[in-house]
Amino acid sequence: MADRDLHLPVLETSAARGISRGRMVLLFLVMLVTAAGNTAMQSVMPSVGTALGVEDVWISIAYTWSALLWVICAPIWARRSDRRGRKAMMAIGLTGFIASFALCGLVLMFGLAGAISAAATLVFFAAARSLYGGFGSAAPPAVQAYVASRTPRSERTKAMALIASSFGLGTVIGPALAPLLIFPATGLVGPFFAFALVGAAVLIALRLRLPNDAPTFAARGDVVAAPFSANSNPNVARGEDEDVGEGVMPDPETIPDLSWRDIRLRPWLVAGLLGGHAQAATLGIIGFFILDRLGLRADPSAGTGPIGLVLMCGAIATLLAQWGLIPMLKLGPRSSTLWGMALAIIGVLGFSVAQDLHAIALGFAVASLGFGLYRPGFTAGASLAVTREEQGQIGGIVASVNGAAYVVAPAAGVWLYGHHQWIGFASICVLCAAVFVFGWRSLQADAVLEGSGGDDD
Repeated sequence: MADRDLHLPVLETSAARGISRGRMVLLFLVMLVTAAGNTAMQSVMPSVGTALGVEDVWISIAYTWSALLWVICAPIWARRSDRRGRKAMMAIGLTGFIASFALCGLVLMFGLAGAISAAATLVFFAAARSLYGGFGSAAPPAVQAYVASRTPRSERTKAMALIASSFGLGTVIGPALAPLLIFPATGLVGPFFAFALVGAAVLIALRLRLPNDAPTFAARGDVVAAPFSANSNPNVARGEDEDVGEGVMPDPETIPDLSWRDIRLRPWLVAGLLGGHAQAATLGIIGFFILDRLGLRADPSAGTGPIGLVLMCGAIATLLAQWGLIPMLKLGPRSSTLWGMALAIIGVLGFSVAQDLHAIALGFAVASLGFGLYRPGFTAGASLAVTREEQGQIGGIVASVNGAAYVVAPAAGVWLYGHHQWIGFASICVLCAAVFVFGWRSLQADAVLEGSGGDDD
């Protein structure tokens, strides 16, 4: 790749490598809308819980069943994407997101109005949220597999950083819009209905604009023999004919099942689980920490603005990591993971001692900068560890690992924080330090990962 190409945005590079700009925008939007909706929800749920009069830990526990379903279902959907196509799984994921948010909004509206008890509200909320865990988990592995199978090894980290940055941008948009979406008619649950409508618009665009990639579609040229090998057709490798091979999927019967115990994946999955738990616990604690530190428990509705502001600062820092630092410093998976964990420790310690909104936002931004480096590093490392034909399955495993962190960590973090603030923050720092030490000793070097491996450029 020429030196001048190294400074191009990842979006432009991806288009040049076989995914058109328009299609990359669609994939970006699929991830962005779910991220924006979920962070908007995180902005208002501490205030909703306080208004309902329930303990903080029960709000976190309400997410647990959904996260557990995500862990179970993501690999299943990923494997199914090899048979049914990535587009079909993205559509299922968006449908799950839309249904979940609409029903969650209705349940919380009735609960806040006093039509049902607080306990019943949380039970019904958890049930509606489970639609996202069960069906929404189909989209991320499909998007990851779609991109990974169409990008060479040397571009994989930047391509994965782009996909991760869609979540980052969503986490800017979500908290920024959440206070503006609290209408008189809907109250605190307005963001749920608003993002359900946005998700429906993205689903329609996906159905109309992204080509069907089901295995039943006819293939053209010699791509049939090796659909994910760039060398099978020189036009595909250069991006000169973007439609060649778009409808081709590998024969699922010829792809061996990818095990979580696979020795190629083990170090990356350990790093993903430990670091993911640290990030999930941080996100679980931050909203309640802001209410406590700023003395806003008596007025829950006043908490949505400060919480949204802090989450937005963190999201901007995440984008800086994924759009700026990774491409500019040419960070590979291992270096992104290690630097990310080091910065996360500094940031968590910073906001834990903060006494005002500005200091909290700064500390959380540093922590988010670290997690913003860590997440695409782990994702790209796991992707590069396996072959191109296994990208659908590794997408499901990565999504499952990400979801596993939210089964226990948010509730456990809030529970530890409730006993003593420093216990909660110290637990997060210990997890980050464990990833750093383990990664330093066990993760494969960037030059080895990006220079050779199981798939071709």
